[in-house]
Amino acid sequence: MTRKQTVLAAMTLLVIAASGWVYFTPAPTFEQAKAATRSSEAILLDRNGQVLQRLRLDKQRRMLEWIPLKDISPTLQQAVLVAEDKRFYSHSGVDLLAAGSALIDNLHRSRARGASTITMQLAKLLTEPADSTGQNDWSAKFRQIRMALALELHWSKPQILEAYLNRVTFRGELVGIDAAARGLLAKGPNGLDSIDAAILASLIKSPGAARSRLAKRACATLQAMPASVSISAKKQTCMEVTLRTALLPSRPFPIPGIDDAPHLARHLLNKNGERIHSSVDASLQRFARNTLRTHLAQLTDQNVEDGAVVVLDNQSGEVLAYVGSSGDLSGAAEVDGVAALRQPGSTLKPFLYALAIDQGWLNASSVLDDSPLALTTPSGLYIPQDYDRHFQGAVSVRTALGASLNVPAIRTLTLVGVDPFLETLRGLGLNSLTRDADHYGFGLALGGAETTLLQLTNAYRALANGGQWQAVTFAIAAKPKTATTDKKQVFSPQASFIIGDILSDSGARTITFGLSSPLSTRTWAAVKTGTSKAMRDNWAIGYTDRNTVGVWVGNFSGAPMWDVSGITGAAPVWRDIIEYLHQSRHSQQPAAPEGLLHQQVRYEPAIESPRTDWVMQHNQATQALTNQTIVINVTPASALLIAPPDSAIIAPDPDIPQQRQALLIQSGGSGKSCLFLDNRPVAACGITKALVKMPLPGKHKLTLTDTSSKLLDTHNFEVRALNLPIQANGKAN
Repeated sequence: MTRKQTVLAAMTLLVIAASGWVYFTPAPTFEQAKAATRSSEAILLDRNGQVLQRLRLDKQRRMLEWIPLKDISPTLQQAVLVAEDKRFYSHSGVDLLAAGSALIDNLHRSRARGASTITMQLAKLLTEPADSTGQNDWSAKFRQIRMALALELHWSKPQILEAYLNRVTFRGELVGIDAAARGLLAKGPNGLDSIDAAILASLIKSPGAARSRLAKRACATLQAMPASVSISAKKQTCMEVTLRTALLPSRPFPIPGIDDAPHLARHLLNKNGERIHSSVDASLQRFARNTLRTHLAQLTDQNVEDGAVVVLDNQSGEVLAYVGSSGDLSGAAEVDGVAALRQPGSTLKPFLYALAIDQGWLNASSVLDDSPLALTTPSGLYIPQDYDRHFQGAVSVRTALGASLNVPAIRTLTLVGVDPFLETLRGLGLNSLTRDADHYGFGLALGGAETTLLQLTNAYRALANGGQWQAVTFAIAAKPKTATTDKKQVFSPQASFIIGDILSDSGARTITFGLSSPLSTRTWAAVKTGTSKAMRDNWAIGYTDRNTVGVWVGNFSGAPMWDVSGITGAAPVWRDIIEYLHQSRHSQQPAAPEGLLHQQVRYEPAIESPRTDWVMQHNQATQALTNQTIVINVTPASALLIAPPDSAIIAPDPDIPQQRQALLIQSGGSGKSCLFLDNRPVAACGITKALVKMPLPGKHKLTLTDTSSKLLDTHNFEVRALNLPIQANGKAN
């Protein structure tokens, strides 16, 4: 017997011996192996099963979805068989001819040549996690043979080839044919020609091979492929193979995927390979994203680049759209604007008035004073201003909220108290308000705190649901439960209805926003805008009978926008989304709950037109007034002084020459009033605003009288000395 025959006989006996343990080998089924092959990506699906986002979580390898054999190019299949296992369809897991030949050859060469079949390689891929040592000794080879024989016994050849092509490493981090084809050739695995196939097949044996070596091997593979498969490729010279090999990227091409909800995906996806259904509606998500980008593109000249949108289902709390940023319009697209803490501006006012109505302080027709106000705080005087820098005098709550007047809101906060208002906001889910009431102070009424778009939008959803708050959900909500332990009644249904009625009243917004604005929709909707200090944030948040929509516009960097308010920045986006949501069915105003009366109201003097307004029914006396017109006597506001505020301390600017510094004197008086500074007339009677030379350091008195010298108002203030640096000669600069 020759040496070669002896070796073959020994190999045959080895295989026969191993086969005795085949039936006891714990081989996985094809379905188990497929299920255990986890993609490096996680998939976020919308409520209807559409792919919203692919997110790579495994940074060590890049493996995409499992590709069925029928979707893999037949040319590639043939190239892999030529390069790795010519007798794949004729052996039973171990190629005895190849093994014997390799063994004999290895007796005469310093570098060992392997003879693993595709089935044996797959066996190693399936057992490698357990065989963590990675040894390639005889015991490891024997285990591979046992597993290969078991796979051949239980699996079909196409199943083995399919699993192999989805598990084998091609180059670097690219595992599986889908990642390799897209990462190296920017093609799908079903669109590979013969040269592509030869190059990819040649990578399997040595994924890190140099390009020259790879080109040589690919050319040999191409020439060895059957004519029926590569008849056209054989007409190509190896020069083209070499050229394509040289053009392979040094780093894999970015593998494109669905990118509709990246920020939400990072919140919800935690494990590679998982597929999670969300409550988001893909078509609404894309519309909201595109609408935001379209409007922001129109504001680029006004220093605006970022924005965010969230849409909620009122009844279930499902998040239907979650747009975290403006994408490539942003300089920080990774920041999640839905979850970022920002100042809410005037969007907190509806909750303040709802609390005041529930406490019995106010109703929609109550009168508030919109005139200069200075409140003493531990840090000094707090002097709120209205958005347009003017004061309206006596106004109703409906006008104060609808027109977003600041001073009436501060006066309302003094009624309800900062502490109760802060607790109410926390009850609405604004859990970012972690400081005490003294920290926020009266500025809380005007948004002097920080919250997120998601928290704030869900707080408005509570108003839409009759004052009942409930957490949002990113999953499709189950059928309503009988228990309501996860719900909180923050406001009464009556106060919530009144606030919604005001926020949907375009007439109440006229003073500030005019009759025609982006807040006016073809369907019923209640909405409020807000703009934070220095125009760093602006908001539009509102609801219909089905949905609550929140929009934030600003800059993640904190840079102020240029002349952009909630009405010009966020409101147009909000309006377009509302119209989209109700393009097939208009929103209907909710029915008034029990305990409300629709009452005729008339003001004397007529600060506002007569109207019917809602009022909470507290007792039988209120009920008796249902059919009567209520006349509200408004005491005319005094001709009060505005500037400088009473008890103000004025510090001149040391960077401006003293002789050029001036002081603004202003009153709310009319032509029948006169201004005096330290008993000297400021200007002619009837002048309500003037710039005067900065008074000397010390205490001063500003008085307002009528034309008959009757005192109307007095403000005392102090001018501090201008502390100038001293030169070396002892003189001030």
